[in-house]
Amino acid sequence: MKELAKHWLLATLGGVVLGASLDAGAQTSIYSCTDKNGRRLTADRPIPECIDREQRVLDRTGTERRRIGPTLTDNERAALEAQRRTEAEQRERVVEQRRRERALVNRFPNEATHHAERNAALGPVNDLVLLANKRIDQLRSEREEINTELEFYHNDPKKAPARLQRRISENESEIAEQRRFIAQQEEEKQRIRQRYEAELVQLKALWAADRAARQSAAEPASGKH
Repeated sequence: MKELAKHWLLATLGGVVLGASLDAGAQTSIYSCTDKNGRRLTADRPIPECIDREQRVLDRTGTERRRIGPTLTDNERAALEAQRRTEAEQRERVVEQRRRERALVNRFPNEATHHAERNAALGPVNDLVLLANKRIDQLRSEREEINTELEFYHNDPKKAPARLQRRISENESEIAEQRRFIAQQEEEKQRIRQRYEAELVQLKALWAADRAARQSAAEPASGKH
């Protein structure tokens, strides 16, 4: 009987020890934070008082295992996502801007190449203006012929035939059209000049930055000799 009681006691003690061990294993995480009032709080689960701030998750030795961020409301989460999207878009814009700057420097390694392309861009517009001015000269010559014929009616120009009056009107209209066309081309030339001037300002800054970077990289190499 005593032997049976002894076995029962050992079994009971073993169960208690095992249960205690399981409980200890289950409670391996300790949450720690400082609340808005500056109090240092710890618990075996996320701390409600620190829902708006970061919490550290420690093991039973006090070693930090991870951190959990503040618990956000739906509106706060939406605002955070919007902020992250804005930041990501800004980063993409910076990357794209740097890519364009690098492409610009590769395209124009010096001012001479940029000046040459500027002149090439202005060339076709200058050609159009030249052609328009030539056409005006032709129209003026035609008007002189018309005026010669009109001399027969200098006493009363209204008696000039309709054909002649129509030629005068068409001549004047075409000259006016050519002048408008030349004005448009002059505006286009101004836009081209402004674009290349702004581009040149940007390029000068990029060229200077490249020279400084190359010089900085060359200095340590020269110091080794």
